[in-house]
Amino acid sequence: MDTITLGNVEITRVVEVAPRGLPRGFVFPDVAPEHWRAHESWLAPEFLDPAADEIRTMIQTWLLRSEGRTILIDTGIGNDRERPGMPPFHHLHTNYLGELAAAGVRPADVDLVICTHVHGDHVGWNTSWADGEWRPTFPNARYVIPRIDFDYWNPENGHRTRSGPRMTNVFEDSVAPVHRAGQTVLWEGDHYDVDGRLRVESAPGHTPGSSVVRLRSGTDRAVFVGDLMHSPLQIVEPDVCPCFDEDEPRARISRRRVLGEAADEGALLFPAHFPGASAAEVRRDGERFAVKEWAAWR
Repeated sequence: MDTITLGNVEITRVVEVAPRGLPRGFVFPDVAPEHWRAHESWLAPEFLDPAADEIRTMIQTWLLRSEGRTILIDTGIGNDRERPGMPPFHHLHTNYLGELAAAGVRPADVDLVICTHVHGDHVGWNTSWADGEWRPTFPNARYVIPRIDFDYWNPENGHRTRSGPRMTNVFEDSVAPVHRAGQTVLWEGDHYDVDGRLRVESAPGHTPGSSVVRLRSGTDRAVFVGDLMHSPLQIVEPDVCPCFDEDEPRARISRRRVLGEAADEGALLFPAHFPGASAAEVRRDGERFAVKEWAAWR
């Protein structure tokens, strides 16, 4: 179990789906192959499989212990979901709760769940199937969700979205049940303060309500960026976008802003889907950025 301590906050990586390959041309259909070839020397093999023409990705969430509370940032895909628009997530069954238990956390121990955005691989374990219905997996937790995403993905509002079929059933089985149970905090505006060390901040583009979680504890800084990046290529080429971004121009602005702030603060960057060390400190490199150092877990 990978753990790192920043200031007075302990961070543990909880893996739901181990690293695997996804077709490069599917995830980044508008990114020319030469962009990948230019960085192949450091992207392969951890983040890129040139022979298979695949990017390497994984599903993981972050477990934080801060100010006496147990906090999850994002909750993965979840078990037994009907996901016809996303075959890799369809009827998936993983040992995620077992991994949480290995980290010393039972569902009842979780005080807060922060969803960086409403996508099927970030809200799935919000709920579990029990007694013929979807119920909150974490019965004592508050679920912090951006209101703009809550409204955008609510099928009752009839929004036409770029993700289309990929979001089939996600709101109904992973978001609506926790709201009906009275456990949601639907935050609005530029930010939501979790405690004295953690703040959720708006970073729209990937979805309208996409957010990042900033950690400031002592002299240490970190930012959990959700899906602001799907590959380290986007650190050195921050204007490239995956097919999952709802609003690419806004995603580029958010990505550049957060990368710039992380570089200036010396903050450790925690993307949701990077395999390997997963987290990195970045530096400015002209108009772009570069990896300064990968995280050292224990």
